[in-house]
Amino acid sequence: MNENNKSISIIIPVYNEAESLKTLCDEIVSAFSSLLNEYEIIFINDGSSDDSQEILEEIAKQRNDKNIRVVELKKNSGKATALDLGFSLARRDVIITMDADLQDDPKEIFRFIEKINEGYDIVSGWKNNRKDSFIKNKTSKIYNFCTSFLSGLWLHDHNCGFKAYKSEAVKDIELYGQLHRYIPVLARANGYGKITEIKVHHRKRIFGTTKYGPKRFLHGFLDLLTVFFITKYKTSPLHFFGSISMIFFGSGFTIGIYLTYLRVFENAKIGDRPLLFLAVLLIVVGVQIGTIGLISEQITHTTKKVPRDSIIKKII
Repeated sequence: MNENNKSISIIIPVYNEAESLKTLCDEIVSAFSSLLNEYEIIFINDGSSDDSQEILEEIAKQRNDKNIRVVELKKNSGKATALDLGFSLARRDVIITMDADLQDDPKEIFRFIEKINEGYDIVSGWKNNRKDSFIKNKTSKIYNFCTSFLSGLWLHDHNCGFKAYKSEAVKDIELYGQLHRYIPVLARANGYGKITEIKVHHRKRIFGTTKYGPKRFLHGFLDLLTVFFITKYKTSPLHFFGSISMIFFGSGFTIGIYLTYLRVFENAKIGDRPLLFLAVLLIVVGVQIGTIGLISEQITHTTKKVPRDSIIKKII
């Protein structure tokens, strides 16, 4: 296949976005009318409680287009799980992810493809002129700085759902929780390090409301720690816990040696010294953390992945 004519899979997680789906589908099809690329659109209905599934089935029936697939999940499992499933179902060379709320402009797709054709593994969207609230914009900047600092991957907009990936870059990534925010970080840890970003047109939400409340900040921070851990210590958790364990245990042992010297050579009383209790505490904590590391090693080597198709209710 011509390097500049790669086929494209578009994965769109859907959760209660019934009003926008027909317009979104029309815009995507229209955008591809001027492109020569083969494409498919995969809608992942993530347990919507509105009419999203009925509308998606109507779209698939009316268009009778083999390029449009609708996947309904048994329950709301989260955006990360929906994307994870979408990645496994995608059959094209390049995977585009975008939101279903019409804030992502399908006309930008060809710009992502141009960057992929330049040899990049991942192209991340950057909502430079965001059409969101003041608070959301400011907190997003803090979040992006922290994510870039801890991950070492400096992007302006880690949380932008509008991204393009070479298919092989995401096929082996397992997503859960809120890890969809960190796909480029996870892909880079797997060896796909050619990553760039482009400014994209971000539109104001017309229908519905955002599906993410204030608790996303707590979840995002905890998942950032998860990403930091699994990208550096996924296959060797004992290296992480062992290092901390040695700090605690070594400190306690050193204090113990000092107290032993005082007792043996200077005949000093040490039984009522707070330093003795501190030494015992540090040694015990060090042993416990080291034990956690050993257990984590066992879990790493025995945990089996849950089959992706076990959460599917229906595919059209």
